Amino acid sequence: MTVPLTLEGDGGHWRLVLNGDWSLAAIAGVQDQLETLPPTLSGELQCDWSGAKTPGIGTTWALLTRLAELNRGGLAIRHGGDPPHFLEFLQKLQVQQTAGGTGAQPHPRNFGDLLAEVGHWAIRQGIGARGAVAFFGRTVSVVGQMFTRLRALRISSLVRHTYETGITAIPIVALIAFLISVIVAYLGAQQLGQFGAEIYVVDLVTIAVLRELGVLLTAIIVAGRSGSAFAAEIGVMQLNEETDALRAMGMNPIELLVVPRVIALVVALPLLTIVADAMGLAGGGLLSVFELNISLPQFTARMREAISATTFWAGLIKAPVFALLIGMVGTYRGMQVRNTARELGRLTTLAVVQSIFMVILADALFAVMYQKLGF
Repeated sequence: MTVPLTLEGDGGHWRLVLNGDWSLAAIAGVQDQLETLPPTLSGELQCDWSGAKTPGIGTTWALLTRLAELNRGGLAIRHGGDPPHFLEFLQKLQVQQTAGGTGAQPHPRNFGDLLAEVGHWAIRQGIGARGAVAFFGRTVSVVGQMFTRLRALRISSLVRHTYETGITAIPIVALIAFLISVIVAYLGAQQLGQFGAEIYVVDLVTIAVLRELGVLLTAIIVAGRSGSAFAAEIGVMQLNEETDALRAMGMNPIELLVVPRVIALVVALPLLTIVADAMGLAGGGLLSVFELNISLPQFTARMREAISATTFWAGLIKAPVFALLIGMVGTYRGMQVRNTARELGRLTTLAVVQSIFMVILADALFAVMYQKLGF
């Protein structure tokens, strides 16, 4: 039986002679012979393939793997004698595998690397902020033109988007507001009941719903519902190059796609907020009647005492601002979609997340401003 390989030479020059069957069927014998090689070699090794018959990928890969282990001592490896045609491919694959293995253990990060990452992040955020400001400026410019050119208002598109973002959202907004107010009233009753102050549940529900919960919950629902729809609709038009077609026809996509949606949302969100306020008060009233034994006339009278001149308006004033933020973020992210459906999904998700974040941030700023103004 022919020995599949023979190592010749000593010192710095070695010759590995490959003999006999090197097909996949002989891989067990080849691996056994490879294990007999010295653990480390140095200098230069010449692999002679002239005597190898029908070399296979499996046996060749086993040889390269073993030679890589021998190469730890700084061995220079060369192949001669008609090596298989796939040898170069396997060598490249081994290099990539080795690079991937070493890449899994990056070098220790220093302060310079951290500073570079912060710098790159700041540059990306600056570019994104500049794009958002430019988009907002173009939108404001189109809105300004509507005062001198009424056709730019696009009444039919405005009515359609008002119906889709406002009228069709009434059931879910009303249900959520009703349930949340019931939860707030129930929790308030549990805590205030310890002091015999259940009547103040009416104050809690009234002020919480009218000043905060009504408009905030409505804005969050609209952000998840209409903000994502804006980003997805405009994003699909971007993928289909419909916006490019509009520009080629001399039309402004901002005027046709962005402004009607934003204005419709600014109109619809205050009306939805009023619906949410009404349903929230109804939910708190029902729980007070059936759980706290507070009669409806007593609830109504106490509610009127709790409401000040600014309670209702403090919540309603926020609605157009929240609507503007949701509409601008949704349409802006939709106009950013390029090339792939994956980008469409990513930017649609980003539009929802950023819309909700902007709404909550704006609500916090309103709270601070109201506190300073005594509103």
